[in-house]
Amino acid sequence: MSALRRLGWTPVLCGVPLVAVVACAALGSWLVPDATRQDMALGVVKAGSAGHLLGTDKLGRDIFQLSIAGARSAVVGPVCIAIGSMVLGVLLGTLAGYRGGWLDIGLSKYADLLLAMPTTLVALVVAGLVGGGYWVTVAVLMVLFSPTDIRLVRSAVMTQVTRPYIESAKVLGLADRRIMFRHILPNVAPVALATMLLNVAFALVGMSALSFLGLGVGPGEPDWGRQLSDARKLLVANPAAVIAPGALIIVTAAAINLLGDWVQERAERSARQR
Repeated sequence: MSALRRLGWTPVLCGVPLVAVVACAALGSWLVPDATRQDMALGVVKAGSAGHLLGTDKLGRDIFQLSIAGARSAVVGPVCIAIGSMVLGVLLGTLAGYRGGWLDIGLSKYADLLLAMPTTLVALVVAGLVGGGYWVTVAVLMVLFSPTDIRLVRSAVMTQVTRPYIESAKVLGLADRRIMFRHILPNVAPVALATMLLNVAFALVGMSALSFLGLGVGPGEPDWGRQLSDARKLLVANPAAVIAPGALIIVTAAAINLLGDWVQERAERSARQR
């Protein structure tokens, strides 16, 4: 109880749904191997029917099984987007904050340009032009999400550069690369981690929106956004077909957001104590 009191309830309350979602993403193909099996003769069945906890859609697919199987595409892509944008943000933001000068100006303008663009619309246009599938959409969003990481890491690095331990490292003749990635980076890592968690939530919503519009996963593949799109006309026949994926998106994104805020608060508190 003492450890729980020190951590607070936020990581526990957020961790329960996130662990369940990650378990479904990792074990979905084993838990529900026939999630996409169609039964046209069965048609739409309401939630609570025998053998179908959340009912079925117009193709006779079980909504509960689809929701479990859809966790993989709904989670893997956003996590890859957040990690990729964090890597870009750490590399470019560290260079911009440490080097300064024309490199800082160029990278800052690059970040400002991307931030001015509507992320979902740009991803929709680019993925549509290149005939993109799931991973093309992930790559596009990875680039579009990186400016926030670049700016935050750059700002954090600039506050570290003026501190005495960096001046001492320069006097000792340490290489710039070692100073940046061995001395400065550990001090800005909590900021990058907190931003990565927030980006997972934003990417989850973004990927679900693109899947709803017909990009990302292919037709018939399990995905929460695709489920919402396919079940739009089932609000009367089987409301659970729409409510289940929508609730999963909201709960997962909210839990990740709250966990990201908690990590950021802890990082800021530790920084003040140091």
